[in-house]
Amino acid sequence: MDNSSLMMWSVLFSAIGTGYFIYGKKQKAVVPLLSGLALFVFPYFMPNVILLLIVGALLMAAPFYIKI
Repeated sequence: MDNSSLMMWSVLFSAIGTGYFIYGKKQKAVVPLLSGLALFVFPYFMPNVILLLIVGALLMAAPFYIKI
């Protein structure tokens, strides 16, 4: 996969992260808030698409499995 795939997935995960962040802030929920922050920061540090997809999926699932 090329650089355009990496960019497309980065934008998608950042958009989802923005939604998690807004939800966490309004509901005063720590896990969605931090997960949202991580979703729009982590794509900058991912070297390839496969790793980006794995980490993104884990961060998106975190609020459903971690209850604080």
